[in-house]
Amino acid sequence: MNNDEQPPETRHLGQQSALPESPEVAVLDYVPNPRAGALYTIRFSAPEFTSLCPVTGQPDFAHLVIDYAPQATIVESKSLKLFLGSFRNHHGFHEDVTVGIGQRLFTEMTPLWLRIGGYWYPRGGIPIDVFWQSGPAPEGLWVPDQGVANYRGRG
Repeated sequence: MNNDEQPPETRHLGQQSALPESPEVAVLDYVPNPRAGALYTIRFSAPEFTSLCPVTGQPDFAHLVIDYAPQATIVESKSLKLFLGSFRNHHGFHEDVTVGIGQRLFTEMTPLWLRIGGYWYPRGGIPIDVFWQSGPAPEGLWVPDQGVANYRGRG
């Protein structure tokens, strides 16, 4: 694929795309891994992630870090941004939101390995951090620290 060609089957890349109404209707695009066969880690950080408390309807804020070792495909970043943005109107507990994002990416993309850290800002004075991974990291994979400190006034 040349640099000026659009990857196959993308619905968002190079297109004007509206924010999906919900995570359920959000479409994630996957493109061929340009380094298939190489063992490497891809990281996405979303330091301004928001969703809604299912009880109060108030906004919850988190810093999400998604790490994965791809196989045949990689997630297209614009579609991931739109998917994560669709949670702005989604009511869900921190645990459901964090694990649900990780499981959807793992199920659809089928990477070798995936982990997600959800570093949630305090609600009621207690920060809640949620972690999920698909299993042990593959032997030889460089897995850096996620770089988000325990809560002491995150920023």
